Amino acid sequence: MRVELLGKSLDELREWMVSCGEPAYRGGQLYQALYAQRLFDPAAMTSLPQAVRERLKEQASLALPKIARSYASADGSIRYLVPLEEREGERAATIETVFMPSEKRQTICISTQAGCAVDCHFCLTATLGLIRNLTAGEIVGQILLALVENHQRLTPQTNVVLMGQGEPLLNYERVMAALGILLDPQGMGLSPKHVTLSTSGIVPGIDRLAGEPPKRRPKLAISLNASSDPQRDEIMPINKKYPLEKLLDACRRYPLRPWEQLTFEYVLLGGFNDTTEDARRVVRLLAPLRAKVNLIPWNPGALPYAQPTAERIEGFRRIMAEKGLPVFVRYSRGQDVFAACGQLALVESISSPGTWQQISV
Repeated sequence: MRVELLGKSLDELREWMVSCGEPAYRGGQLYQALYAQRLFDPAAMTSLPQAVRERLKEQASLALPKIARSYASADGSIRYLVPLEEREGERAATIETVFMPSEKRQTICISTQAGCAVDCHFCLTATLGLIRNLTAGEIVGQILLALVENHQRLTPQTNVVLMGQGEPLLNYERVMAALGILLDPQGMGLSPKHVTLSTSGIVPGIDRLAGEPPKRRPKLAISLNASSDPQRDEIMPINKKYPLEKLLDACRRYPLRPWEQLTFEYVLLGGFNDTTEDARRVVRLLAPLRAKVNLIPWNPGALPYAQPTAERIEGFRRIMAEKGLPVFVRYSRGQDVFAACGQLALVESISSPGTWQQISV
């Protein structure tokens, strides 16, 4: 059986090279070839001797994830359907990765689980349930895949958001292993300022992340979406286990770096959580924190919610801004191909926002 090397850390690659009878520094050369140079054909890894490249061809797997299908949005975003390797005794699984280019940066939205167990009622991903956790290689592979596929139009800055399928803090060890590669200057070399992990509010995971070394920690975003416990209970069942008081206590404990704010994401559901009273309650909840709020108008799908009106969006934003809370309205990209926030549900065919069909997995 071939050894899967994608997703292995610097130390793991050094150990593997030593086990093959090579000096440990060859592992460092392989690490840089994979993650810094983005080379996946051993023949192209000219820093390694010919004998080592032959061994890689014979014994190792370095392949990027495959693309089952891609959907290009009118705004330039691309949603990729990525099938995972099948495992004995497990369901076949497909995940989604979204590439969003702009003039000064590209943002890659990646999945950390196939499906999701958290069951936020306004999110189409919840309809999948949890299929399985991703490996570190499957997480890192999504970023490398998007960069390689779009190499001709890359800008110097890459942002990564762990906001695709799944709850990152429920796959903690593998997510942190992937982040170790992403944030390592010798690896993919991304800055913590350009990597954001979004959680529904898994309090033990937030506390655990707080204990990580600052250089290994991404920015933290909390999916809030409600202004009271009864309201949040209704749309986010996880709130019954980790209610707002416990969640906000964890946020108060969280050690922010000098340049950092906590981000709170608030999906505006028309007629449900978008009133002026909601806005004032959110201001009171977040006032003790060094925080900013991203307001996300709900993206349409086959769920019993409505998009907020422009007047409600502006009214909500204005109340927060007047109270001195940094607030931004984030209109999701890729809505026309179901690539937007809350729309990742393995949609195979799209004729309109209200009609969709999941692929068979």
